[in-house]
Amino acid sequence: MRILLTGGCGFIGSAVVRHLIRNTEHSVLNVDCMTYAASEDTVSEVADDPRYSHARANIVNGVEMQRLFEEYRPDAVMHLAAESHVDRSIDGPGVFIQTNIVGTYSLLEAARKYWNTLGDAEKKTFRFHHISTDEVFGHLEPNDPPFTETTPYDPRSPYSASKASSDHLVRAWFHTYGLPTFVTNTTNNYGIWHFPEKLIPLVTINAIEGRELPVYGKGENVRDWLFVEDHAEALVKAVEIGKPGETYAIGARQPRTNLEVVKKICAVLDELQPDPAGPRERLIRFVTDRPGHDFRYEIDPSHAEKELDWKATHDFESGLRKTVQWYLDNRAWWEGIRSKRYTGQRLGASK
Repeated sequence: MRILLTGGCGFIGSAVVRHLIRNTEHSVLNVDCMTYAASEDTVSEVADDPRYSHARANIVNGVEMQRLFEEYRPDAVMHLAAESHVDRSIDGPGVFIQTNIVGTYSLLEAARKYWNTLGDAEKKTFRFHHISTDEVFGHLEPNDPPFTETTPYDPRSPYSASKASSDHLVRAWFHTYGLPTFVTNTTNNYGIWHFPEKLIPLVTINAIEGRELPVYGKGENVRDWLFVEDHAEALVKAVEIGKPGETYAIGARQPRTNLEVVKKICAVLDELQPDPAGPRERLIRFVTDRPGHDFRYEIDPSHAEKELDWKATHDFESGLRKTVQWYLDNRAWWEGIRSKRYTGQRLGASK
């Protein structure tokens, strides 16, 4: 299979690229315009493989997307390119509208025009796989059942609203034009090569450096955590056997409060690299909550597990240990980011 994959130098996208080249015979064209959170280091181990190529292009540019479809002639699309940090969407929603909504529209139209040139057999097997988030469903109260594929949409941040919009576009192109699209929604991912603005890499790096560990509010907000390599495996299975018009909610049944996550990171680091100044929980600082902070996300992945013949293999403790160890072993990568692109400052405090 020839796969046109967007956002392949980002966190989840690069995990999918690595999985495809390591574990399948598929070929990949990685379409990534290299925003602040992208890094070619994330795919360096597979970059020399003849089945991998990279096109530095922006999905908003419809003409460029159409050219790539015509030249590469993919059998499937995996659309991961997105602005994804809620805090940044609070500070500057405009780029989220452009990338997540207009970019998805441009990619859908390029895919539709290309798909219309295919023969009947190729049309039937072509797939447009749109990767989305559980945040489009809004938030859950403590006793609410987890999200499923049929949960009504209720986005509550500029980020989740832009992703909800893109999900609706993808489904509209299926129902209106017959383009064989489907959507996967996932929980919070964590793992290696994660840009250090998100909770787990930010807290891990701050704890390594002996900095304060900021926790929003009282740290009671709950997230359902999925190790990124498990997610990559699920996404590849989805593009291989997913059905047009379907939705697959992908998760690992690993809900934790933010405070539990931060304390677990401290405990793992205290074991792997003790701090002479004492246990790292001393660094925890509760800070003003962000505007519109959703209380809880959690997914019931039963449908995806059954239909994709997949189940997450990492529990949270084993996945987190791998993640923390990786950040200890790869200081050069994140120190370069800290010195040039993101110093760990608070984002998303606008009101």
